[in-house]
Amino acid sequence: MRKDKPCVLKVEDVTMQFGGVVAVNNFSMEEYEGEIVAIIGPNGAGKTTAFNVITGVYAPTNGRVSFNGERVIENYPRGKMKKAYLGQNAGKYTEHLEPTPDKLTALGMARTFQNIRLWKSMTVFENVLIAKHLKRTSNVFSATFGANRVEEQMQRDEADALIETVGLADVRDELATSLPYGKQRRLEIARALATEPKLLLLDEPAAGMNPQETVELTRFIGEIRDQFHVSILLIEHHMDLVMDISERIYVLDFGSMIASGTPAEIQQNEKVIDAYLGVTDDA
Repeated sequence: MRKDKPCVLKVEDVTMQFGGVVAVNNFSMEEYEGEIVAIIGPNGAGKTTAFNVITGVYAPTNGRVSFNGERVIENYPRGKMKKAYLGQNAGKYTEHLEPTPDKLTALGMARTFQNIRLWKSMTVFENVLIAKHLKRTSNVFSATFGANRVEEQMQRDEADALIETVGLADVRDELATSLPYGKQRRLEIARALATEPKLLLLDEPAAGMNPQETVELTRFIGEIRDQFHVSILLIEHHMDLVMDISERIYVLDFGSMIASGTPAEIQQNEKVIDAYLGVTDDA
């Protein structure tokens, strides 16, 4: 654990309840700058629900999420009061304000999804450029009518540079959906990187990949952490990838955390073996 580095993400006592079903129960975790951290567990363990709370898709029933030292959501016990804190509202609490994914993206948090969500009718370049536009300082009207052509050209150049860096320059002008599956996944990650995140959340990035693609993805994740100086939090079922790339792992089962530690510690944990690692299927 890199406790000599700033804490990028802190999740405290988060519970997410849907009616009578508790999907996540009192979950806490921390991630420090430059780390690669994984959340693992069987299907239905609450991993994606935890991601959806962290990224503002769901407001938790209870608990708190802090990002770069600032509380971005805080719900009080029994969900009676919901208040949120965002960087641009420093020192101010507003009742019933919940951070939306776009606001968290603007603060420096980006994610991908298990089911790839590219803009299907657009090229590789256009997918990355639109994500770049989230960082634009001019408004749509001024950009459209040429009032800020310098910024537009700069973002186009940055999009091309990013495409080159992630190894997609040879398919720059191809439709996103025409790419092989592995390159579609790489493009989705590139599009997230275009928002210049401090924390990148990857939801089952190896889903649907063959063994060779998974090996390439493992290497790619390490490369983007180093090249873009980004912390990475991932959900993944491919244990080879998780054990190879993660510095720390949190394990969920039936919504509750049953273990946390280094890959070596997790592999030897009896609760984890019984609940997950000991299964024969890659559930």
